[in-house]
Amino acid sequence: MASRTAIFRTITARTPPSGARASSSWWGHVEPAAKDPILGVTEAYLADPSPDKVNVGVGAYRDDNGKPVVLECVRQAERRIAGNLNMEYLPMGGSVKMIDESLKLAYGENSEFIKDKKIAAVQSLSGTGACRVFADFQKRFRPDSEIYIPVPTWANHHNIWRDAHVPQKTFRYYHPESKGLDFASLIEDIKNAPNGSFFLLHACAHNPTGVDPSEEQWKEISSTFKVKGHFPFFDMAYQGFASGDPERDAKAIRLFIEDGHLIGIAQSFAKNMGLYGQRVGCLSVLCEDEKQAIAVKSQLQQLARPMYSNPPVHGALIVSTILGDPDLKNLWLEEVKVMADRIIGMRTALQENLEKLGSPLSWEHITKQIGMFCYSGLTPEQVDRLTNEFHIYMTRNGRISMAGVTTKNVGYLADAIHDVTKSS
Repeated sequence: MASRTAIFRTITARTPPSGARASSSWWGHVEPAAKDPILGVTEAYLADPSPDKVNVGVGAYRDDNGKPVVLECVRQAERRIAGNLNMEYLPMGGSVKMIDESLKLAYGENSEFIKDKKIAAVQSLSGTGACRVFADFQKRFRPDSEIYIPVPTWANHHNIWRDAHVPQKTFRYYHPESKGLDFASLIEDIKNAPNGSFFLLHACAHNPTGVDPSEEQWKEISSTFKVKGHFPFFDMAYQGFASGDPERDAKAIRLFIEDGHLIGIAQSFAKNMGLYGQRVGCLSVLCEDEKQAIAVKSQLQQLARPMYSNPPVHGALIVSTILGDPDLKNLWLEEVKVMADRIIGMRTALQENLEKLGSPLSWEHITKQIGMFCYSGLTPEQVDRLTNEFHIYMTRNGRISMAGVTTKNVGYLADAIHDVTKSS
């Protein structure tokens, strides 16, 4: 009897319960996801013990000491908010005041479309969330449509429309040889797309290239869109941060509106207010009339409901407090220009340092491009050398975050770039 009990115990110990057997196979087929290329750069940089290491991969502003910045206008807004407001849920559509101020920033302070209530708008989880809600809206109400995305673009754009199950096509944008805009090919692709296609456009400071169309080129793009009946969806992540002037950075959008287009816009306050972790933005769709705008807004809210129910409150309070107060808004305009000017200054310094070293290559594109990123033209192999030999970290497509360039490291960065490119 004792031996039977021992055998039973042994079998029981070796045989897991049927529920455990079943559950152990539920996720056995799941493979690790590929690492995000940008976040992977930061991980490698943090793990490097070298005192000379430089990170020009991160897409967030840094001051001239390489430190994150909280704007003074944000600090003042936070002091006004602290202890004075509750933390109740926002409506599904978000903060009405924040949305109103965001629309004025994008469409113009005295926009007739705001006055006539022709814009459907909701608060979003920054620009990424705005793009995603719009992509789902496109899929639900234009189920047979595709989205045309520029080559190259921010990598997450592809993920967003892919996960919304919207088929993607591309249009030519960047010209590698000139390191500028391939305008002729861009226009050709717009003309060749089927009438009534959706196009994703970067309103300013194109990511990752820093290459924007000129005002005259934007006018031709708008005219071609008009002939073809295309729908322009603008991702505007850098309003004010690109040139230092929010009005100038919204010029493309204003041109399209003046030409009579109905448009969509994804706005983000991550870069231009430094509210990266607050995830605050706005999605808007310009409609034919107020009735249509009410219907579209109701559907945008319905799409947001199962995603995140309603958006967070703190970032929205900061944005609405700053933009809704003349003094704080003026302070913000001063501070965003300081950030933009520092980036522009570092572009000039990097180009001048490379030219002083006698580089055989032209580096004019560094200062011709605009915004946070410089599309350097460095090859993946040259980027690998910068990392392995000089402890300089960036994405392998050669995109340099100019926010990571400072007066202390610009000479070292130029020396390293010259070393890996002088035989090109």
